[in-house]
Amino acid sequence: MEIRLEPTGAPKVKPDWNNLSFGRYYTDHMFILDYAEGRGWYDARVVPYAPLSIDPAAMVLHYAMEVFEGMKAYYSSDGRVLLFRPLENAKRLNSSSARVCLPHLPEETFIAAVSALVRADQDWIPRQPGASLYIRPYLIADEAHLGVRLPLTCKFLVICSPVGAYYPEGLDPVRIYVEDEYVRSVIGGTGETKCGGNYAASLIAQKKAQDLGFTQVLWLDGVEHKYIEEVGTMNVMFRLEEEIVTPSLDGSILPGITRDSAIALLRSWGHTVTERKISVAELQQAAKSGALREAFGTGTAAVVSPIGAFSIFGELLPVADGGIGPVAQKLFDNLTGLQWGRLPDVFSWTYEIKM
Repeated sequence: MEIRLEPTGAPKVKPDWNNLSFGRYYTDHMFILDYAEGRGWYDARVVPYAPLSIDPAAMVLHYAMEVFEGMKAYYSSDGRVLLFRPLENAKRLNSSSARVCLPHLPEETFIAAVSALVRADQDWIPRQPGASLYIRPYLIADEAHLGVRLPLTCKFLVICSPVGAYYPEGLDPVRIYVEDEYVRSVIGGTGETKCGGNYAASLIAQKKAQDLGFTQVLWLDGVEHKYIEEVGTMNVMFRLEEEIVTPSLDGSILPGITRDSAIALLRSWGHTVTERKISVAELQQAAKSGALREAFGTGTAAVVSPIGAFSIFGELLPVADGGIGPVAQKLFDNLTGLQWGRLPDVFSWTYEIKM
């Protein structure tokens, strides 16, 4: 794919690399690729970062016809720029697109687009420990049409944002509120799709949890309000005695790339990892009996987020001693070690962008 480069004539002032937050700063350029029914994908370009010109009747604005991904670029200690499992992001974008009837994007095009933008803005990749360049690829239906049907024109875009360490003070366990009123998805819905509507619908429960003094919510299934699904916007795992249990991907849970990577690592270390339904009653009993040794979320932004306590139907239950457990710590150390190129890549998960 030929990618046209239009360098910016007005580079931005770089942020304070030691004071980065998440999603606050944006790089000098963005990638855009157009799609038209009957023509396919065309006019790939890296252009100066700027507001989009979009018709007020664009279908994305009225029918939420969009999907997105989240990934990062890392500077290794030997100067290489690495992506972590980008092919899996490309595959998941297409899985999400198929669910909401957006066009298929060739996986090699996805990786070429991300690589081109990172190359153009390589001086925006932080070199501070724990910092990285967050990458947001997304696909929108930009056709002007006030009617619910498949779109005839779309845009694939990529933007980047330098971000600091998610835990500047270390891996502090968080308190989680078990949500028993709202649901995030049902089987057959869009729960396994990375689309914006899922996240918009989750905010009311997140606000409720924060108003009650908790960091995030633990979602239950949408039919029986009985089985655990996700924690906030992350997949969740529990260490019950010496077994690692995580909710199975039955159609309403996002298939996390960090989740998949964590399972592979855990099994390679000899842990028993079981993907199955786990009820909130089982979690409650395990917390009371002491069988719940660890609980943590997994996702791109935080990598691993340890859980220190759950509020289950009004009862606050600590997880073990409330601190980060050894399995969560080892996962965090190894996943970040792989992502930054500090550990041998025995799984061939990293992808080097040639500068």
